[in-house]
Amino acid sequence: MPQRRAITGRSHEPRLRFAEELRSLRAAKGGSLRELADQLGWDASTFGKMESGRSLGSPEIVEALDQHYGTPGLLLALWELAVGDPTQFKEQYRRYMILEAEAISLWHYAVSAPPGLLQTAGYAREALGAGWLKGPELDQQVEARLGRRQLLEGDDPPPFRVILSEAVLRTTLHDRGAWQEQLDYLAEAAERPNITLQVLPFCTGLHGLMNTAVKFLRLLNGHTVAYTENDLRGELIEDIATVELLQRRYDAMRDLALSPAESRKFILRMLEETRCEPST
Repeated sequence: MPQRRAITGRSHEPRLRFAEELRSLRAAKGGSLRELADQLGWDASTFGKMESGRSLGSPEIVEALDQHYGTPGLLLALWELAVGDPTQFKEQYRRYMILEAEAISLWHYAVSAPPGLLQTAGYAREALGAGWLKGPELDQQVEARLGRRQLLEGDDPPPFRVILSEAVLRTTLHDRGAWQEQLDYLAEAAERPNITLQVLPFCTGLHGLMNTAVKFLRLLNGHTVAYTENDLRGELIEDIATVELLQRRYDAMRDLALSPAESRKFILRMLEETRCEPST
C-alpha cells in the first residue's frame, strides 16, 4: 500500500515531514547547505543528513534553524514528534516504545548492558553494530535510541529505577574512551532526583532473574506491564499473574543490591580503574 499523504502533499511520517520542512524552508529562503553552515556554525554535512532524513540533529541545531528561518517553535515541535515516533524503531519493539513514552514510572533490571534510556552514543553505536547493523540503518537506530533519553530529561520526567548487574560494568567496549564516557554518564544519571540506580554485585550469588533482562512500566490506567528481552527478541507481558511473579523476583533482587550511594561509588571506582589501566 502506498504511503498516505496529507492534503498539503507532505508526509504523515514525522521523520520525513521534518526533513521535508527543512528542505522547503531552505528553498524558500535561498542558499546552499554550505552557506547555511557558514551562517549557523555547524557542518554542512549535518544539515544535509537532516534534510535527507538520515539524521534528526540536536535540539540546539533545530532551535538555531527556527531562529534562522523565522519559524519560532515550528521546527522544534516537528523535531519532538520525529524523536518520539515509534516507527523509527524496528517493528518488534514499537508497541513497547509507545507504552514506554506513556509510562508514569519505570523499573528496569539490566543483565549485561546499560538500559537504552541510559546509553551514550558511543555505547549504542558499538552495541547495535555488534548486532550486524551498519550504514544508514545503524545511524538511524543509534539516533532513535538516543532520542529515548528525552523521556528522562524533560521538565517532569517519570521516576526511573534501574538495577545493573555487575556484568554491565565489567563488559567493556572496544573503544576505551567511549566506555569511560558511558561509565561517567551512569554516575551522572545516578545523581538525578528522578533516577534511582543500584548495582547488584556478583558476590550476591544466584537470584530469580539471572538470565532475564526485564522492564516494568506503570501506565496511566494503573496497570503495570513487563517486557523481557534477549539479543534476538523481546516479549511484552500484560498477564497480571506473570507480571506479579516477575515483580516479586525483582523486589527480592533489589534487596540484595547495593544502596544507591554505594552503587554510585562502585561505578566511580570502575571508572577510575579504566583510567589507570595502561593503554595497549
